[in-house]
Amino acid sequence: MSDAAFETGADADAFDDPFALDAAGAPTEFGISEAAAKRLAFLLSQEDDPDQMLRVTVSGGGCSGYQYSFGFDSETTPDDLVFERDGVKVVTDKASIGLLAGGQVDYIDDLVGAYFTVNNPNASSSCGCGVSFSV
Repeated sequence: MSDAAFETGADADAFDDPFALDAAGAPTEFGISEAAAKRLAFLLSQEDDPDQMLRVTVSGGGCSGYQYSFGFDSETTPDDLVFERDGVKVVTDKASIGLLAGGQVDYIDDLVGAYFTVNNPNASSSCGCGVSFSV
């Protein structure tokens, strides 16, 4: 992803913190893998609320600087972006999309365990648990 994609009239390279960038015109693509869509469909079928979505957010913290949070939510705000695949929805806020853009929520089920993760091209490194990353 080029730096030009993030320029919004100000010198975007002057900002080290993606949360500081003006989100107008910034890329807002965020995908849902087939595995994540299937697992979400199963989990959401167990819920009483048909409007439930997976909310993915990024906040400061964790062992690498930023951390992902996953949870169910049935409401959106004007600041939210909703992505859909195979009838399931994933929602994130405009502040988080600067760090998630171009990424994809995925579901891993292996010997280590079963969990949602983000395949994030913006992360320069991540911790072993896959919940914390740096840019």
